[in-house]
Formats: sequence, structure tokens, C-alpha cells
Amino acid sequence: MTEVCVGFPLHEHFVSVDRKVAPNSLTAHTLNIIANAENDSKQIYKPFSYFYSMNAIEIENLSKNYGKLHALKNMNLDVPIGTIYGLVGPNGAGKTTLIKTLVGSLRPSSGFAIVLGLDPLKDKWKLRKQIGYMPQSPALYDDLSARKNIMFFGKAQNIPDLKKRTDEILSFAELSSRSNDKVETLSGGMKKRVSLCCALIHNPKIIFLDEPTAAIDPHLKMQSWILFRKLAQTGVTIFISTHLMDEAMFCDKVTILRNGEILAVDTPQRILQRGKTKLKIFVNNEENISIIDSTSENLADELKKFGLEKNISSIELHSDNIEDVILSIIREKEKEEKS
Repeated sequence: MTEVCVGFPLHEHFVSVDRKVAPNSLTAHTLNIIANAENDSKQIYKPFSYFYSMNAIEIENLSKNYGKLHALKNMNLDVPIGTIYGLVGPNGAGKTTLIKTLVGSLRPSSGFAIVLGLDPLKDKWKLRKQIGYMPQSPALYDDLSARKNIMFFGKAQNIPDLKKRTDEILSFAELSSRSNDKVETLSGGMKKRVSLCCALIHNPKIIFLDEPTAAIDPHLKMQSWILFRKLAQTGVTIFISTHLMDEAMFCDKVTILRNGEILAVDTPQRILQRGKTKLKIFVNNEENISIIDSTSENLADELKKFGLEKNISSIELHSDNIEDVILSIIREKEKEEKS
């Protein structure tokens, strides 16, 4: 028999009314056309590069320095539209710095970023009408109910039919039964969901989530990820930072960040393949151990050595998990720097 064992304050929430987009080029002449067209049609037009590449975010040679401290180091990154994009790394890796740069709260030292075809600094107010931002610590008014907090941020942007929209977003976040409770009576996980509602009240095209599931229990964490996936299915791009390595598996694509430097960019599945698998084969009760790359091809090659004979009584696979692989990538970089 064969056995396989695989072992915030108001300015922190950016809100707006949804507006139609269309492509154009980045030439100065076209930008003038865009400005005139926007005045005429009240539409926001995107540069042609944004439409063609289908990237919600494009980052090129982006750096942020605080004196001698390099918080972001010459970063290059593309985030496709409609994906859940994970920024994974330990505390102090530069995740919050990058998010604040992308939403226009920080000025980079060099390089640039384009978000929804807009410059986060030059087009700050136009961009903030199309993005949502959920800070690491919920920026809510504890003496107000969940509903009143959400409506407060909605009123700040003149959201039409605000009561109906608030009911919809409360239902989406499964908060309807607690909507009239004061925020101060809610658990940490519930507060983060209220904060998420505040960031979603205006139907943003991108939402930036900074450590949204930190310090909440596993059940609420899983419920949060179910909500994030529902959002992505509607076409919203989700840019999420986390120091919880296992959460990388919930993302469509992942960037591993350490000390402001990108170490890897790939799908979670491909990152897992960078790990190793311990293969134990018992032949006539004699144990044979091999360490192989975690791919189906390597497993097949290894088993061919044994011809899959009948006297192979069991096979055990003990694969690295996503946390093992990410930490291994980080440790390899640390060794390079010390050598």
C-alpha cells in the first residue's frame, strides 16, 4: 500500500463617487485633450499604457530614504487589475511605507509610481476619489455606532442615497446585526470590518489594506479573506500587506519584501515550489530519505529510481509550507549580505 503524507482620522479613509474610465496616451497634447474632455464629460480618462497593460499599479525605481535609512530600495513592481496582491514581509520591511507612498501620503526620494493611471502626488485628490485605504489601526470614532461611522465618511464625499449604500455595505461585511452598536463595544476584528466598510463606502477601484487581519482570531481572519475574495470578484483590485506568511496563499500574486527590498515576485504556488520536500521511501522496511525540489516532476524522477516496485510499502512527503519558503528566501538574503 502506498501512503502519501504532505506534511484612523478622516484623511486616512479615501472616498469617492465611482466614475467611468477610458484610455488615452501620455503625451502632453493628449493630456490637454484629457483635461478638456473631463471638463466636458465629467469623466476620468486613463493613459493608454494603463489600458494596454491592464495594471492598476505601476512602480519604477521607487526609493524612499529617511536620512541614512533606506525604507524602500529601487523598487519595480506591476499590480494587475482585479487581483488580490499580497505584500508579505516581517515588521519593518517597508510595507506601510510603500502603501503610504502609493496613496500619496509620502513623497518618494526617487523613482515614481502610477496608480490607476494617475500620479499619487500630482493627482492626489483625483486619485483619492477612486481608492480606498484601510490603515493598520482602525481610525474610527468609538462613541459613534458602526453605522454612523460609515455614514460620516460617506457624507464627507456626498455619496448619493447614502442610507441605502450604508445598508448594502453593512450587509456585505455581515455587520447588519451590530450596525447600531457603538464602536467601543466591538471586538478588534469587528472594528476592522467597520474600518473596511468606511474604505468601501464609495465603491473604490483599488483598496489598500494595511495588516487588515493582524491580532484577530482565526475565524474572523478567514471571514475577512472571504470578503476580500468577494470584492476581487467584482473587479476591485486589492493591495494587501501582511507579516503573516501563511496569508500569502490567499493572494493571486505575492511580493516578498525585506528591509525595503523586493526579494521575490510570483504566485504563491510558484513560491512554494522553491521549497524542498523530504521524501521517505521504505523498501523491505529499510528507510530511504531524499530531499527534492517541491515539484511533481522532481517527485516523478525520484520515484523512477525505484521503479515503483510492489515492495515499496509507503511514501511520505513532508513539504515546506509557505511560511518556511518565505523565511528561507529572507534568510538566504541575510546570508548574502553577511558574506
